Amino acid sequence: MKILVTGGTGFIGRSLVPKLVDAGHQVRLLIRPSKHSPRVPKGVPVEIAVSSVADPRGLRSAMNGVDVVVHLASVERQGAYADLMRIDIEGTRLVAQIARESAIKRLVYLSHLGADRFSAFPISKAKGLAEEAIRNAGVNYTIFRSAVAFGEGDTFTNGIAQLLVFIPFLFFVPGDGKTLLQPIWVEDLATVVTWGLEEEQTLNQIYDVGGPEMLSFCAVVETIMEVLEKRRRFFYVAPPFLRALTIFLETSLPRSPVSVFWLDYLAVNHTCALDTLPRVFRLMPSRLSQRIDYLRAKNWWNVLWQNIRVGGEA
Repeated sequence: MKILVTGGTGFIGRSLVPKLVDAGHQVRLLIRPSKHSPRVPKGVPVEIAVSSVADPRGLRSAMNGVDVVVHLASVERQGAYADLMRIDIEGTRLVAQIARESAIKRLVYLSHLGADRFSAFPISKAKGLAEEAIRNAGVNYTIFRSAVAFGEGDTFTNGIAQLLVFIPFLFFVPGDGKTLLQPIWVEDLATVVTWGLEEEQTLNQIYDVGGPEMLSFCAVVETIMEVLEKRRRFFYVAPPFLRALTIFLETSLPRSPVSVFWLDYLAVNHTCALDTLPRVFRLMPSRLSQRIDYLRAKNWWNVLWQNIRVGGEA
């Protein structure tokens, strides 16, 4: 099977693409035009197509000879600078349209738990509108609504770790810190997507997927504190004040450890049935505490220096 992956050089794509290749698929990565070299998975044989998801001609060329499209591309990591309308919404609508015109057998889309076109939160609304565009496009689809994914190179656990390392004594918590999350290890998520795109019964289905435990945000931070061996006192802050601070950080730092979308995600619970992965995909997912040793080995001051260098080059 030949598969086109958009956003394949991102955090989730870097775990998914090797699994697709190991499963015997031919993989073509859609790389957006950029002056920077893309982070293509090392040692993995892939084809490269250069195009934006907003370019119809580039998408048609990229989908030539392709059986399945896995659509991961998103700009949510850009936070306050993200053009959700152009990339996440209209880009997805165009991907779905070209997929139908190109007789693609299946479009696989990675969405979020809580995706809803009527949501008050921009990223959840964008994902909901993108899902709607796919469902209405007339192409076979499989949609995975994922809980927050964690792993080496994520913005979730790495962002929390940076705040713990660089800010002494206190950790600022939005609201009461009791918002429930269901972190899913990125390798488990990549495995589920790989298996799911090969099964006929997953056609035209939407799956809510998450890890094996529901944790409050404070419990997540405490788990990371234990790994880093750093204790901080929780300082509970009203979300509007923390949002102002977050926007300041995003506009001041080239790679802020937090974003406005991160705060939105923590505003409401993001959980799903605990048995979906073992029951539907026959996979027992890993717990957060079992898979975050990558935080322990990292030189965080080198991370800070690299971020400063990126800012200087921008």
